[in-house]
Amino acid sequence: MTRAMVIGGGVAGLCTASELLARGCEVTLCDPQPDPGPHGCSWWAGGMLAPFCEGETAEEPVVRLGQLSADWWEGQGAAVTRKGTLVLTLGRDRRELDRFARRTSGHVALDDAGIAALEPDLAGRFGRALHMSSEAHLDPRAALQTLRARLERAGVRFEPREATPEGLTFDCRGLSARDALPDLRGVKGEMVILRSADIALSRPVRLLHPRYPLYVVPRADGIFMLGATQIESDERHRRSVRSVLELLSAAYALHPAFGEAELVEIGADARPAFPGNLPRLRRRGQSFYLNGLFRHGFLLAPALARMAVAAALDGQKTEFMDESHD
Repeated sequence: MTRAMVIGGGVAGLCTASELLARGCEVTLCDPQPDPGPHGCSWWAGGMLAPFCEGETAEEPVVRLGQLSADWWEGQGAAVTRKGTLVLTLGRDRRELDRFARRTSGHVALDDAGIAALEPDLAGRFGRALHMSSEAHLDPRAALQTLRARLERAGVRFEPREATPEGLTFDCRGLSARDALPDLRGVKGEMVILRSADIALSRPVRLLHPRYPLYVVPRADGIFMLGATQIESDERHRRSVRSVLELLSAAYALHPAFGEAELVEIGADARPAFPGNLPRLRRRGQSFYLNGLFRHGFLLAPALARMAVAAALDGQKTEFMDESHD
């Protein structure tokens, strides 16, 4: 039996441990934190499995590989909701919707009646929308906990400690891996979590805006996640008043009921990214570095983990393999 070590217990590390387990490996996962929590950017993710929406700005691999993510998460026992994504814009910004439509695929156009049929609480507020019907979403915190529990039951050993590579190792430390990956940078995101009994949404809603686009992701018990800013910064925990005001103002524009919502949490963290914002897989001896998931953690981590395990166990050359740094 092949023994493997995974360093880092965020979404990349847990996905890698799962892929190794599926190949019959004996896996040890090391992370100083004993459980998933607010110490890592995976905890603050939106949980949108929305490859076609990401195609507005992301490159082709994000759209293609991201389409595999919902099936993968369901296969791990995570609760995945498959109701698509609704993309809207205020009347004064209607050109943003046209621009978004030109840059993406996988959508159908809706009028007011179509919007009302999908989201009754938004009836009469928007004349046009796009529906990415094949997209999905999940609660990232619940998904992390579900995946970790599944791995523990299957025999993966979790050790709450710092670790150095030992034998076959998969480094999934995110920004903490800059000691080995100097071209890694941080892209800060700030987000807000609200609770409201006055509005119901059944799918993620993206409100396009030329300066600060918003997404709202519904979760259980009237909880909504609002995100997210995108700032070139390594700051991991500072929450700015301006970003929170922009998010709340956009949510109020989506529906005034958000003005009376309970403010539950304000979060911030920095996502790891390489130039070009695509993930990379690097090898140094028996150590494989999986990193640079940018804002596509839950969307691309399963594919990147599968590639890393195939590279390590089968010697495959995968599309995210960065051979110039091997």
